[in-house]
Amino acid sequence: MSDEMFRMFELAQQNYSCSQILMIMGLESQGKNNDDLVRSMAGLAGGMGFSGESCGALTGGACLLGFYAYPHDRFDLMVAELVDWFKEEIGAQYGGINCADILGDELQYKTVSVGCGSIVSGTFDKVKEILLENGINPSEARS
Repeated sequence: MSDEMFRMFELAQQNYSCSQILMIMGLESQGKNNDDLVRSMAGLAGGMGFSGESCGALTGGACLLGFYAYPHDRFDLMVAELVDWFKEEIGAQYGGINCADILGDELQYKTVSVGCGSIVSGTFDKVKEILLENGINPSEARS
């Protein structure tokens, strides 16, 4: 298990949601923390307040791109690339990109499925890949 996966597992054990884990990982990669920002990311969990809508890993990943890249002139294209990847990789596997598609009946229990860890990890990796392709080093803070 990679250090990143282990850290994500630790955060999940502390009851952080997928979107919160992504932001914590992003903040930590720059030696930062921001409890208010992390707390606000909880609103994306379970497809926005456990309504089952868009997966929190996807929306959290878009927020993470914003954290790293906004107002980069290619920001919208970066988010579009993430969404396209998510649809192709995750949506195809689960029959959609909504949390309800991924968690199914588990959504009502506000639990994380076995697949969520790999979705969060894959999304984090894809965000880093997109950033690097656009000349942004995720470990360097932007002004």
